[in-house]
Amino acid sequence: MKPARLRADLLAGLTTSFALVPECIAFALVAHLNPLMGLYGAFIICTLTALFGGRPGMISGAAGSMAVVIVALVVQHGVQYLLGTVLLGGVVMILFGLLRLGKLVRLVPYPVMLGFVNGLAIVIAMAQLEHFKAGEHWLSGSPLYLMIGLVALTMLVVYVLPKLTRAVPPALVAILGVGLLVYLLGLPTRTLGDMAHIAGGLPGLALPDVPWNLETLKIIAPYAVLMAMVGLLETLLTLNLTDEITESRGYPDRECVALGAANMVSGLCGGMGGCAMIGQTVINLSSNGRGRLSGVVAGLMILLFVLFLSPLIERIPLAALVGVMFVVAQQTFAWASLRVLHKVPVNDVLAIIAVTVVTVFTDLATAVLFGIVIAAVNFAWQHARELYADSHVDEEGSKHYQMHGTLFFASTTPFLNQFDPANDPAKVTLDCQHLSFVDYSAIAALKTLRERYAKAGKHLRVVHLSERCKQLLKRAGEQL
Repeated sequence: MKPARLRADLLAGLTTSFALVPECIAFALVAHLNPLMGLYGAFIICTLTALFGGRPGMISGAAGSMAVVIVALVVQHGVQYLLGTVLLGGVVMILFGLLRLGKLVRLVPYPVMLGFVNGLAIVIAMAQLEHFKAGEHWLSGSPLYLMIGLVALTMLVVYVLPKLTRAVPPALVAILGVGLLVYLLGLPTRTLGDMAHIAGGLPGLALPDVPWNLETLKIIAPYAVLMAMVGLLETLLTLNLTDEITESRGYPDRECVALGAANMVSGLCGGMGGCAMIGQTVINLSSNGRGRLSGVVAGLMILLFVLFLSPLIERIPLAALVGVMFVVAQQTFAWASLRVLHKVPVNDVLAIIAVTVVTVFTDLATAVLFGIVIAAVNFAWQHARELYADSHVDEEGSKHYQMHGTLFFASTTPFLNQFDPANDPAKVTLDCQHLSFVDYSAIAALKTLRERYAKAGKHLRVVHLSERCKQLLKRAGEQL
């Protein structure tokens, strides 16, 4: 590795580690867990996916989307059942990768991707607002003004420094600079140590202390599958985004296997489950972190913070981290999507807006599935409308229908409406050279058409079927 690349990855990993700590602590608290479980999970998952995953430059850790999924499990059954769930969720992820199902992310349309990115940007920004509270109440007076001032100063450094020099990541300079300023001036603002104390030892390796029987499996399996699906979905979408930013290609199936293995190790070592984190990935990429080393450094720094550096890390002002995350939210949001709203089809605009809104108010998995359903319904509607027929009567008095389009569940009615068995001549030919059969509904429609002509005492001949259509009809037992 070239010295310049090595230095860039080292600094990017260090910068990213500072942004990982408060997020992982916050997500652990959301799930009613010890903050160290979030940090251990971040260390293990970030390091292992960086080493063995399919997308260098992408950062994984203890993610909020997965924390929300397991809150009910922790409250009802306790931490050990969570660790068992993380372990089983990792197995599901590995199976997903080994079965090469990562390619399913291609089914996510681009408007849904834009909605996902915009929604997550808003979620990232809204999550920072919690740091403007003291307990249940919003800050006011001098504490609020100081917080706003330090956040603004952090953002100013991040935006201005790249215009002066690109030798160091601007987020790193902003965090350390604002932290040093607060320390030297003794400014009374909240620090990372006010969220939680992060000192601890090395994570130990042990099986979750749960009864390994069918009853336990019934409890943890639904949570494990849901956690795995949410984690895989967020990871694969973040991988796509990283591919676009870096103009390179990752390997989704390899990433799924690495993520599953990392979650299994995390479960065995007392850590939370996790997946790709879009905010920290954007920080890493904007800090010029492109190699595996940046993710490894970020993960190892989390462990060093826990083991040795907690007194220093706990002094970092929350305002500096909030400012960096506000910049991340601004950079993550696809502003170009707003400029093209009046240029793209209305259905795509609705998909972008709907996925954004659903992401903000529910969760990522629901939003993306909702967007895919919208896109699928629109696709079916558009293709159903494109079906049409050319017809003519030849010299022998036989009528020919030449169909164009795709015959599937949404287009069967328009297909049948093209024909007039009652008034057509005794011999009718259906030319399928430009017609594609897709599903069983298409076969049923063709069968219905033949029955209508037979009932009218007329003969329907079908010609120019493609080999794929013939195989489809043969499997269904239809003889033409």
